[in-house]
Amino acid sequence: MPGVTHDDAPPLADLMPWSVAPPRLGRGWPAAPDVASLKARWDALVKAEGPDREALFQPTRARTPHTAVGQLPGRSGGTERLARASGPCPEPVRVLHAPFDEQWLIPDQRLIDAARPELWRVADERQVFVVETAGAAAGSPGPPLLATSLLPLLRPGRVRPLYRRPGGAEPNLVPGLCAHLAARLGVRVSPLDVLAWTMAAGRAAPGGPVVPLTGDAGTWARGVEVGRRTLWLMRRDGERPRLPGGRRPYVRAPLPSRPSAVRYDRDEEVLSLDGGRISPVPPGAWDFEVGGVRVLERWLAVRTEGAEPGTLAAIRPAAWPQAWTSELLELVTVLALLAELRPWRAAQADPRMPDPITSAELREAGVLPVPSSARRPASVLDAHEEGPEGQLALI
Repeated sequence: MPGVTHDDAPPLADLMPWSVAPPRLGRGWPAAPDVASLKARWDALVKAEGPDREALFQPTRARTPHTAVGQLPGRSGGTERLARASGPCPEPVRVLHAPFDEQWLIPDQRLIDAARPELWRVADERQVFVVETAGAAAGSPGPPLLATSLLPLLRPGRVRPLYRRPGGAEPNLVPGLCAHLAARLGVRVSPLDVLAWTMAAGRAAPGGPVVPLTGDAGTWARGVEVGRRTLWLMRRDGERPRLPGGRRPYVRAPLPSRPSAVRYDRDEEVLSLDGGRISPVPPGAWDFEVGGVRVLERWLAVRTEGAEPGTLAAIRPAAWPQAWTSELLELVTVLALLAELRPWRAAQADPRMPDPITSAELREAGVLPVPSSARRPASVLDAHEEGPEGQLALI
């Protein structure tokens, strides 16, 4: 059967041309797994004065309490210099802090070294962010791409929004791609179909992820189906995922108020936290890695390890919140269900794709090369943004 090696597959950077570096916080304390801690940290910061406030803030070259910056798009945080700030904490927003780790962030540009306002401008309920993982170029275990409806803070890979404008307007796809795929496949192809295929078939490569494309309608349909399920699990929107009866994880022994030691029994499929027990936890969920790091281990470490006393990051829940247990059970479910999709992805790892659509074909069709304008953000002028010290920002 004719095929194409992955070396001939189009790079993701050509199919989704506009990308943004991930936001860089510069300090850990403006993000946390719970909202109450963030509000308490903010209160401690604004109650401190002078050198004490500066020390708590943890200045960098990009941000100090005296840095003048504007408001984040779509947010209502203050724009006066943080050295003079007072009042309540800006309402925290949900973000993807690490692979499969949804946390909360104080959405205030004065606290963030590089907030990437262009991402905030297009973040809404229709948006899907594709994130290149740490293994996207190195070929390490785990998916090379993640997808989220939340603003992603993951580093170091690029962030590629599905849409260039709010409201699901103007897909971030190279112009002409959907039309060319539709002509080859004989079916309608939507931007979400392309994204679903990308999540199912995207592969790590030395220069960044590549996406083998096919003109075989059956292969395309199967890939889109797997990709849509992958998107549903990664975004965790709509109906909550469930494992079949008898395989659903439950709390078998209550978790202690301050768990610290985490152990996993592969034979018994039991996750233990200082006497608290959750099972069954399938090996596929425990072993699930992104960028060479076990997702569950990292998720638990963030919530069980302490912080340096006297810092804002040390302000944490006094006891393990019930909400974290619910989130942990759902995370186990999501990772177990994603692990079940590995056989399909393994089959796609065959270096030959039936009826391939190569970069050369896309050039002959005029889809490539990518117009330079497609690699730049679209102009988004739907709302005014407040600049430093309350001035009107021009964008």
